[in-house]
Amino acid sequence: ERDAGLERRFHPIHVEEPTQEEAIQILLGLKEKYEAHHGVKISNEAITSSVKLAKRYISDRFLPDKAIDILDEASAKVKLRGSVMSDAWKELYNKLENVIEEKENVIRMQDFEKAAALRDNEQKIRDEISAFSDQEQIDTIETKVVTAEDIAEVVSEWTGIELKKLTESEMKKLLNLEAALHKRIVTQDEAVVSIAKTLRRTRAGLQDPKKPLGSFLFLGPTGVGKTELAKTLAEYLFGSEESLLRFDMSEYMEKHTVSRLIGAPPGYVGYSEGGQLTDAVRRRPSSVILFDEIEKAHPDVFNLLLQILDDGRLTDGKGRTVNFKNTILIMTSNLGTHMLKEGSPGFLTSPNSLEYEKLKSQIQRELKDTFRPEFLNRIDEIIIFNSLSPQDMINITKKMLENVKEKLKANLIDITFSEKVVSQLAKEGYDPKFGARPLKRLIQKKIEDPIADKIIEGSIKQYDSIEVDYNSCGFVFKNAQELVSTRDSK
Repeated sequence: ERDAGLERRFHPIHVEEPTQEEAIQILLGLKEKYEAHHGVKISNEAITSSVKLAKRYISDRFLPDKAIDILDEASAKVKLRGSVMSDAWKELYNKLENVIEEKENVIRMQDFEKAAALRDNEQKIRDEISAFSDQEQIDTIETKVVTAEDIAEVVSEWTGIELKKLTESEMKKLLNLEAALHKRIVTQDEAVVSIAKTLRRTRAGLQDPKKPLGSFLFLGPTGVGKTELAKTLAEYLFGSEESLLRFDMSEYMEKHTVSRLIGAPPGYVGYSEGGQLTDAVRRRPSSVILFDEIEKAHPDVFNLLLQILDDGRLTDGKGRTVNFKNTILIMTSNLGTHMLKEGSPGFLTSPNSLEYEKLKSQIQRELKDTFRPEFLNRIDEIIIFNSLSPQDMINITKKMLENVKEKLKANLIDITFSEKVVSQLAKEGYDPKFGARPLKRLIQKKIEDPIADKIIEGSIKQYDSIEVDYNSCGFVFKNAQELVSTRDSK
């Protein structure tokens, strides 16, 4: 306080945020008032859920305020959902309006005898509406209960996290994390296991709760699944791939571009626009943040990352604090990948081998030469991705062809691929230096383009079943009506 006299006469009192248990007690005290205001019944389960979900997923506000707002909104939703007028009730109201209108007309015509009869009829309908209303209230009083599902629905709308992910047990999600990631990620067992162990350790309370849920540095050649793993993690933990906030660090190589992450300070151009990183996290506080090719970033970027990794928060250009405790930080880099390419192919399939450990230590030395020690020390895990083997390419081919099948299924077209097709695509698309990306282009060229041409021509229509095979003539597309062959274009 700048006025020392004022501070001396009025003793400052610091009000701390209550604990979850205290917040629950506060809401229990407000429960009757909100029940009377909204005309609903609030379950104790809903109160507990509102406090826990608010604490877990809404980081820019404090208890009990955010939990009260969630409970208030959920109660209003339940009230509105239970207040929809039934068809029978609407019919009575329409009948009443017609009788009143007719009564007014006959009064103007001075037909008082008919007006008296209509008045009696009006009263009769009003009695029916009153009785019907009482019965409706009795019938619906049990259904107007605010439950934990209603609370989760409101939190889902606030945060953008899928409702199913909120209601599903978090411990169950973490226990099944490896299996869920391997549905889309082929091989890379070390990376998947390291991520799962770090996140379980965090949620078990064995890590600083103020820090992000996890921070990882992914190393490895291009096309081996680094970005795909980040996307899969975002979709499984937070409901959709939109929860992945991706930043290409080649856009932040100059000193003046660093301020774009947190927003320009007052007096500088772009002050009103806000920070690209801080605004994105404020909108989606539970997300996976991917910093692609982190070695390209300006050194000042690492000063910001140090604060996030250490304190779990950043202050933007407008002085607002943004909390990162519900985020997962992933940084990718190609540093040291030339060693992986120069190494013998056999070591890549055995991460426990001596040669693998030797190469890993060489990559660690190159990291220390590139990044500052205080930055590397704050990262939870440094994960090296292996190059893909021919067998990995076969598994990836099957997954990519399954995606093609799903796309055609949406257009009511069924398609099957023979083992020869899978083997040939995996063989032609295999390149240890470029990973799985050439395979994706190959499938587009050999499979998707011919099918697209035939759909446009009308040779393939809805409800057709297509079989794709490979022989000396190339890839063959066959359906019930005709045989369509395409030779390989060189």
